[in-house]
Amino acid sequence: MARQAETKRGLATQAGMETIAERVARLRREKGLTQVEMAELLGVSQSVVSDYERGALRLHGELIAKVAEILSVSADEILGLEAKHGASKAQGAATNRRLLRRIQQIDNLPKRDQEALLRTIDAFLSKAAA
Repeated sequence: MARQAETKRGLATQAGMETIAERVARLRREKGLTQVEMAELLGVSQSVVSDYERGALRLHGELIAKVAEILSVSADEILGLEAKHGASKAQGAATNRRLLRRIQQIDNLPKRDQEALLRTIDAFLSKAAA
């Protein structure tokens, strides 16, 4: 029988010892969202998102579904019933916030500059792969 460790608020599973609150915070960061951005999407204040992520407030069922939708994960993943989030990485989604912002900035450049950057990146990657 799998043991479960109690934390201050809620339960953490033995696999990773990550609480729901910690998992939500990690998934939010992986998605590249700030607490302020998450709060706006949820229609709450930033301090409420902070409370959810610290475990001071518990997520109810309807809110878990909304958070899952915002973070593009399943409710099972938020609850820790599904393997850690990796599908989006496997599908090529940029989860690094800094990288994602750079890509957005590149997207705003003129087409000619974008092509020059892509040639440089391609050359770097082919050299690194060799």
